[in-house]
Amino acid sequence: MPDRADIPRPTVKRLSLYLREAERQIEGGATTISSRQLGAAMDIAGTQVRKDLGHFGQIGKPGIGYQASNLVITLRRILGLDRTWRAVVVGAGNIGRAILGYPHFARRGFHIVAAFDQNEAVVGTDLAGIEIRSMESLPDFVSDQDVHLGLVAVPVESAQQVAEQLVEAGVKGILNFAPTRLMVPVGVVSVDLSRSMETLAFQVSRGLTGEFSLDD
Repeated sequence: MPDRADIPRPTVKRLSLYLREAERQIEGGATTISSRQLGAAMDIAGTQVRKDLGHFGQIGKPGIGYQASNLVITLRRILGLDRTWRAVVVGAGNIGRAILGYPHFARRGFHIVAAFDQNEAVVGTDLAGIEIRSMESLPDFVSDQDVHLGLVAVPVESAQQVAEQLVEAGVKGILNFAPTRLMVPVGVVSVDLSRSMETLAFQVSRGLTGEFSLDD
């Protein structure tokens, strides 16, 4: 498989869309899927689909298309979804509680194993079957439980400090719900939800369509 850095960014962003469409087609009873069908769902040409998937070898067969279940398995492996990603939530306020109560993360391979908060009044309580722990226990827990991802759901003034604690503990990916840009070291990925929302507002307000990113 080619190095992740060698794959064009637009291709990487489309892979998850291909996966969702392939899963939808399987739910509808499909056993094979053509590049035209995948492309039609996203309003792109079948040739672009073949070019995107061609970065990862010969997945389909000319004139036949892609074997549906094999395509899903391959896309999940490419996206790193063929494994369970262990995650923690930091912040047990309104946003943190909403995250903990959302059932679909586990279905996509993201397993939230604990939540942390500095408010001693909530530490030790249980929310959606997940124990809320003290911040002091975060480093050891992340290390001992092989946690990969951290979801930051704290007030803006605490977000950077929390991110640094997560990184120091060994977390390699952060999803940030606080309205601020986090500074993380090389080797750690941070996704900023509020920045994505602002990008979306920019796109809609100008009547732009299709995929758009400030990072493009």
